[in-house]
Amino acid sequence: MTRESALSFGEARAGCLPLNPRVLNCCVVCILLLVCYGTVSAQTPSANEHFRQATEAMRRGRLQEAAEGFEAVITSSSAFAEAHFNLGLVREEQGKNADAFASLQRALQLKPRLRGANLFLGIAEYSLNHLDRAIAAFRKEATLSPTDANAWMWLGVAQLAKEQPEDAAASLDRAAKLDPDNVDILYHRGRAHLLVSKNSYEQMFKTDPKSWRVHQVLAQANAEADRHDDAIAEYRAAIDLAPRQPGLHEELGTEYWKAGKLEPAETELQHELELDPNNVLARYKLGTLEAERGEGAKSKEHIEAALRQNPSIKNSAYYLGRAEMELGNNAAAAEAFNREVTAADSDPDTVQQAWYQLGIVYRRLHRTEDAQRAFAMFQKLKDESAQRLHERLQKKQETQVPDAATPK
Repeated sequence: MTRESALSFGEARAGCLPLNPRVLNCCVVCILLLVCYGTVSAQTPSANEHFRQATEAMRRGRLQEAAEGFEAVITSSSAFAEAHFNLGLVREEQGKNADAFASLQRALQLKPRLRGANLFLGIAEYSLNHLDRAIAAFRKEATLSPTDANAWMWLGVAQLAKEQPEDAAASLDRAAKLDPDNVDILYHRGRAHLLVSKNSYEQMFKTDPKSWRVHQVLAQANAEADRHDDAIAEYRAAIDLAPRQPGLHEELGTEYWKAGKLEPAETELQHELELDPNNVLARYKLGTLEAERGEGAKSKEHIEAALRQNPSIKNSAYYLGRAEMELGNNAAAAEAFNREVTAADSDPDTVQQAWYQLGIVYRRLHRTEDAQRAFAMFQKLKDESAQRLHERLQKKQETQVPDAATPK
């Protein structure tokens, strides 16, 4: 694997426009319409009624009718800030960004703290590729409405377009805290952090291309791509340069294990503990590996020692149960497996295997009915897992574009 390939995964161009602003407007425009309608400036009954009708037309997507209605309101009440604002929204939806910009600017002149006005002014500026002015508008909106996730998201989007990934990552992190399930925010946040990571790695390669850190990051990239032999080679190169660096032997041991090479995996994990006796993860991994190898006593010792340092290690009850089984402590094993299948944070695959092992233990304890229930639960979870896999594969096949037909 080359350095270039390690840096290219998921790379996106920072300067491209990531969203059509008119698409995102639809996500927030109805909320803003309601806000504007509920907080309009004091106007004549006639102006308020025309504003209401125009707002309703906008809500229903009758944009030209809405634009004419807001223009009529402005003609009779030129200081009606909300009418200028909603006319700006209509013009943005129509793709008339210059007109939208003028209307939104006027709304802010009349009412500088009008909610959402700076946000949509920024979107208009962004659409015109005025990135500095867009960033200033989005930042002002975020200052006025610090709990508005859209303001922080658009600030981050503009900063990405301006090739400011560090600033963008901070803004999008803030947006994600406010709206953690927003897919658009998560997408742009991921892009920002990917670019920050890419820039950091490029600087690292440039500063010291022979550093052990270079081999470490290449190893990690290979590991994430399941190229375990390549990862092993890079970790070994890193260790040759920094043999006593904490963490490297643990990572190398993990890759050996994933490659099915259990003896060198155990050696590397033991070496890690010699360098750093407080490495809980290395101790726990060594215990789980020993459980897989049938070394019950050593496995139990290492897992229990790791749990004394960190009682919240995930899936630890399963491997402790495996160790107890190897030692013939079937009652203790059953207790451990039961803890695993009832834990809230257990991995589904681990829970599935815990039910299978629980069935074996119950059978050894001559608890026939309990064993049958455990095996039945294992089979149920296995079938559900297979069904989910089948549905994912089927969905993937349905979304694939068929090859073009070849003329005969």
